[in-house]
Amino acid sequence: MSDSALLDFSADDTRAGFRLRRMEVYNWGTFDRRVWTIPANGRNTLLTGDIGSGKSTLVDAITTLLVPANRVTYNKAAGAEFRERDLKSYVLGYYKSERGEAGTSGKPVSLRDRHSYSVILGVFHNEGFDQTVTLAQVFHQKEQHGQPARFYVVADDDLSIVEHFSGFGQDLTQLRKNLRGHPAIESVYDSFPAYGAAFRRRFGLGSEQALELFHQTVSMKTVGNLTGFVREHMLEAFDVSPRIEALIHHFDDLSRAHEAVLRAKDQIFRLEPLVERLDAHESSVSRRDHWLYCRGGLRTHFAALKHALLDTRLANIASDRERSQSRYDLHSTELSQQRGERDSLKQAIAENGGDRIEQLRSERTRTEAERDRTLERWERYDALCQKLGIDTPTGADACARTRQEADNRLADSDRKGDSLQGTRSEAEFAFRQLREEHARLTTEIDSLQGRDSNIDSSQLALRRQLCDATGIDDARLAFAGELISVRDEFRDWEGAIERVLRSFGLSLLVPADLYTQVSEWVERTHLRGRLVYYRVSDHIEYEGSDADAGSLVNRLAIRADHELANWVEHEIRRRFDFLCADSMDEFRRASRAITRSGQIKGSQSRHEKDDRHR
Repeated sequence: MSDSALLDFSADDTRAGFRLRRMEVYNWGTFDRRVWTIPANGRNTLLTGDIGSGKSTLVDAITTLLVPANRVTYNKAAGAEFRERDLKSYVLGYYKSERGEAGTSGKPVSLRDRHSYSVILGVFHNEGFDQTVTLAQVFHQKEQHGQPARFYVVADDDLSIVEHFSGFGQDLTQLRKNLRGHPAIESVYDSFPAYGAAFRRRFGLGSEQALELFHQTVSMKTVGNLTGFVREHMLEAFDVSPRIEALIHHFDDLSRAHEAVLRAKDQIFRLEPLVERLDAHESSVSRRDHWLYCRGGLRTHFAALKHALLDTRLANIASDRERSQSRYDLHSTELSQQRGERDSLKQAIAENGGDRIEQLRSERTRTEAERDRTLERWERYDALCQKLGIDTPTGADACARTRQEADNRLADSDRKGDSLQGTRSEAEFAFRQLREEHARLTTEIDSLQGRDSNIDSSQLALRRQLCDATGIDDARLAFAGELISVRDEFRDWEGAIERVLRSFGLSLLVPADLYTQVSEWVERTHLRGRLVYYRVSDHIEYEGSDADAGSLVNRLAIRADHELANWVEHEIRRRFDFLCADSMDEFRRASRAITRSGQIKGSQSRHEKDDRHR
C-alpha cells in the first residue's frame, strides 16, 4: 500500500468527523437494572415511541454527556418550560408520585436507593482518521438529600459498561482504580471543565460555543428571530477595551520591572567593592586569630622542650655522680689503708711519748670540718627559706613547723600540677576537635562554592553513590531543596523559612518508575548516614488551593522546568502553609506561623525556636 493511500480520508462525507457509534445507559431514569443500548452506528437515528416511553430520558443522557450540569434543562425535548426533572430524579429513577398518609403533597417514588450507581456512556468514531473516543459519566447518591456526586472518563478506545464499568463490588473507589489502570484512559476527572477540555481537544472544538449551540438546538421546536439566534448562539462577542487596558497595564509593569532591574544592577555594582573589602577583612582577622592562638601555645611548647632538656641533664648528672662515687669509694679504701698505716706510726710515736700532740691536732681538724659542713648546710637552708618566704627557724620546734609547712606547700604544688596537666589535656582535646571541625567546615565551604544549592555535601555524596550504583541520571533524583528558593523580595525571611523546610528540603524525590531500583539499593546498602526519600506517583491529581497572601507558600519559587515541580508545590501547600507574621500579635492569632527570628508555631500549643546555628 502506498503512503498516499494511508493518508486518504473517508470517501463518504455524510459521515465525516466524530459521530455517535453507540449510546449505553445503566440505571438512568426508568431504564433500570441492565444496560440499554442505542446502536446509532454513526448515522442519523430516529428515536420514536409512545408518550412516557423514555425518549426524552435518552436525549437528556446525551445532553448530560456533552453539556455542563448548570446549563442543562432536563425534559426539554418533551416541551418542559421549567425544571420538572433533575439529575437526582434520573439517578434514583423517579417514576411516579404518591400522597402521604396525611394527604400532603405528592412524594416521588424511586426505583433505586442511594446505594446504587448509574452510568451513561457514548462511543464516538471518526472514520476519516480511524479514531474512537469514549465519553462516560458515573453517578452515585452520597447523601439522602442533595444532588448526586459524579466523576468523568475520557478514553481513546471503544469502552462498554458491561466490560469496563461493572464487576468491581460495592466500592466505587475500586472502579476508579480499575479505570486509571486502563491504558486508553488518560485520567479520571472530578470536574466538568477538565473533562470538557479533554473531549473538546479530541473532537477538534476550539471553544464551548459549538456545545452551546448544540444545547440550544436539542429538540428545538421554534426560532423566534433567526438573526438574534445566530448572533447570540453562533457568534462570539469580542470586546477590545479590556484587552487594550490589559496591554497598557502590562506595559507599565514591564517599565517598572526594567527600572527595578537597572536599580538592582546599580546596587550590585556599588556593593561589589564593599564585599571584596569585607572578604579581605575577614581573611585578615582569621589570620590574626590563628597567629594569636599559635603565640598562646609557645609558652607550653617551650616549657615542654625545657622539661625534656632538664630530664636529659639530670640523667647525665646522675651518671657522673655514679662515676664519682666509684672513684670516691676507691680513694676511701686507699685512704683507710693509709690511715691504718698512719695510726700504726702514731701508735709507735705514742708509745714513745708523743701521742697527745697528735691527738689534739686530729680533734681540731675534725671539729673544723664539722663546723664547715654545718655552716654550709645552714646557708643553703636559709636561702631556701627566703625563696619560699618563710622565716628561718632558730630552734628545733620552729624547724619542725617549717618542715610541716614545706610539706603542705609541696602537696599543694603537686595538686596544682595535676590540675594544670588535666587542663592541658582538655585544651589539647578541644584543640583537636576544633581543628577537625575547621577541616569539615572548610571542605563544606569549598563544596558549596562549587554548586548552586546548599544541600549538605554528605547528602550529595550519598546521591552520587546511589546514581553510580544504579546507572540513574542524578538530574532525575532531585532533593526537594534543589527545586525551592526564596523569592528575592523576601530574602529577609530566608533564615526562618530554611528552618521550617530543612527536613523536607533534604528529602530525595524518586519518580515512580525509579522507585524499585532506589528502594532495592537502599535496602542492600549500608548508608553510613540518614536518607529520607519520597515516592512521587505519576497518577496523583493535585488540587490547587489559594494560600493567604502572607503565607510562606507565596514567598517561595519552584523550579517549573523539573518534572517533579508540581508534586513539590503541592506538598509545600499541604504541609507548610505557615503565616509569615510581621508582629507577635499576628503570630499569636494564627494557628500556624513563623517570625523573622525563626520562632515556629506548628499548632495552637507547640512552639519551637532553634538558635543553635545562625
